Amino acid sequence: MTEEHIEQQEVEEVDELGAVTRERDEYLDRLQRLKAEFDNYRKRAARDQESLVARAHERLVEKLLPVLDDLERALEAAEQHEEAKLEEGVRLVHRELAATLGKEGLVEIDTGGAFDPHVHEALLAQPSEADEGTVIGVIQKGYLLGDRVLRPARVVVAGPKEAAPGGE
Repeated sequence: MTEEHIEQQEVEEVDELGAVTRERDEYLDRLQRLKAEFDNYRKRAARDQESLVARAHERLVEKLLPVLDDLERALEAAEQHEEAKLEEGVRLVHRELAATLGKEGLVEIDTGGAFDPHVHEALLAQPSEADEGTVIGVIQKGYLLGDRVLRPARVVVAGPKEAAPGGE
């Protein structure tokens, strides 16, 4: 090989190295830009989520304000010993609160019929004339919010029938 040929080969290697270095730098620059864009997206998504939660809280509190007003009126009636107005006020508050929560998607769990472990929590099993596994009493109402169980209904379930005394 001639000296000129070796120099030309070295120049080509240097040019190739320079091209690879530039390509690496471009990739690094793109990666850094993408990382910055992703960080900005993540921060924006977190702010949007916080804003959404704040608006949801605001909307619920705004809807509960009339219930608070009704409760204050009921308490004023209680101070004046007007039992009929107190009872009426408490019923009004109950209706208003139930309606407001219903508009938000709250639904009472049905406790009539067979025990369903997905929505019921059996606290007691008692002998009964009803079919075994049937809900025969409610200790605490349960609620669904949308399709999720917010609180299971706490129920009494019919157990096996009692044997008649002295009978075999």
